[in-house]
Amino acid sequence: MPPFPLSRPRRLRRTEALRALVRETSLVPSQLVLPLFVRSGERVRTPVSSMAGVSQTSVDELLRDAAAAAEAGVGGVLLFGIPDYKDDTGSSAWDDEGPVQRAVRALKREVPHVVVITDVCMCEYTSHGHCGVLVHGEVDNDRTLELLAREALSHARAGADIVAPSDMMDGRVAAIRAALDEAGLTSTSILSYAAKFASAYYGPFREAAESTPHEGDRRGYQMDPANVDEALRETRQDIEEGADMVMVKPAGPFLDVIARVKSETAFPLAAYQVSGEYAMIQSAAERGWIELERAMLESLIGIRRAGADVIITYFAREAARALRER
Repeated sequence: MPPFPLSRPRRLRRTEALRALVRETSLVPSQLVLPLFVRSGERVRTPVSSMAGVSQTSVDELLRDAAAAAEAGVGGVLLFGIPDYKDDTGSSAWDDEGPVQRAVRALKREVPHVVVITDVCMCEYTSHGHCGVLVHGEVDNDRTLELLAREALSHARAGADIVAPSDMMDGRVAAIRAALDEAGLTSTSILSYAAKFASAYYGPFREAAESTPHEGDRRGYQMDPANVDEALRETRQDIEEGADMVMVKPAGPFLDVIARVKSETAFPLAAYQVSGEYAMIQSAAERGWIELERAMLESLIGIRRAGADVIITYFAREAARALRER
């Protein structure tokens, strides 16, 4: 028999204490952000059929969810609004008494230590379900910028810590930054969905946000999943326009994009583990094919390992509790 090797990596895998001592990547609850869907009314909690454990809620119920997340150590919440009415321009988006605006004010009053992020886009608010103004069946980029700025201003005036444009219009970060600064809201941060891909993994979200396009799709403005160099160009452009953080969405299928964005920009980076990723893990666990907690944490540590500083995930509360118990 040849002599045993001097190097035995297994020595540092023998116990959980040893594994924790040399662990290269850390994941803590404060790095997680919980998406929440808010609508008008009171004591409203409408389950989303394609996303186990996720509901549309009224502001009072949202406060319960946000408080539970904060108690578990979750760092922030990301708000999506479902309006009472929709029109061609999505005018409900900048209604100061809209569900998102009321939720922001309530959160800052009742759960002040949690970071409040608001999604800035038109798709939940337009009657056609697209992310901007339609002209001859296509989204008009430049006409949409003014509307996005109005929405971001309304959210910031309500008290949002961060506004997060997700529309993928060219120039929207610059337009929003200029509007915020002109209004004296210079401390409001911008988290740009810088590399948002036209993905098949958004289906359950569109049920939750009631934002499915009535005609066509969003490939004309969301990114081609085959392109990573373009993602870097998009990200650098948003940084130059004034973004404070950038995002890659979805997370799991685009770990290479996360890694490159982080390594090549060294900028604060969020990644969104989207509804389809969440639903697949939940569905497999319900069928007994995988162990839910292990798969959940493994998926999140993979996103963190790739380079994400912040992870937006529907697992935020459950993951935070599991991490604290460990």
